[in-house]
Amino acid sequence: MKTAEDFQSGQVLLIDKPLHWTSFQAVNKLRWEIRQAFNIKKIKVGHAGTLDPLATGLLIICTGKMTKQINTFQGQDKEYTGTFILGSTTPSYDLETEIDKNYPTIHITENLIRTTTHQFIGRIEQFPPVFSAIKKDGKRLYEFARAGEKVEVKSRSVNISEFEITAIHDLKVNFRVVCSKGTYIRSLAHDFGKALNSGAHLSALRRTKIGNFDVNDAFSPEDFIEQLP
Repeated sequence: MKTAEDFQSGQVLLIDKPLHWTSFQAVNKLRWEIRQAFNIKKIKVGHAGTLDPLATGLLIICTGKMTKQINTFQGQDKEYTGTFILGSTTPSYDLETEIDKNYPTIHITENLIRTTTHQFIGRIEQFPPVFSAIKKDGKRLYEFARAGEKVEVKSRSVNISEFEITAIHDLKVNFRVVCSKGTYIRSLAHDFGKALNSGAHLSALRRTKIGNFDVNDAFSPEDFIEQLP
């Protein structure tokens, strides 16, 4: 069993983030539970890479001196699995907002879906969603978006090393992606729809790996808390 000294000297905690939790909530919850369990007044706790509330999966949480390694973990490649819905788009590129446009899908074949992935392998330019936490002029982009204000978003260069279609069920397309830091899977969904001469949005997302860390080795917040004294 871990001690107060273990957490203060530094731990790397693998957490399976639940649906609807923010990454910030997960960090706050674990910090509070560790402090309560060991009667610690103050302890550094941070995460290595934000997951959207509508995403689940691997969140690396560092405590104590291991928070110095956060940038290293953030820079590692990540693996995601999830689902695109073809034929419609949303302003947020996922289910945070309602469908705003519908597109034809009759021309889309399984072969077209699979071959279109090839366009996204390697170094690509990608525009982050306007509903994202990136800062511009001191404000988060989603703050502009929710206020109905238009803002110019610059593209960024990202790398996708693997993009695999794992299943196709009518308009639902399951995928697996391995990508670099800064890649937005929501933007990939949006751009993939465009490449099909249609539309698409993200309906499910799970982060399965960060570097050599695997979600199969992660604990739910509840399971982690149960292990505390």
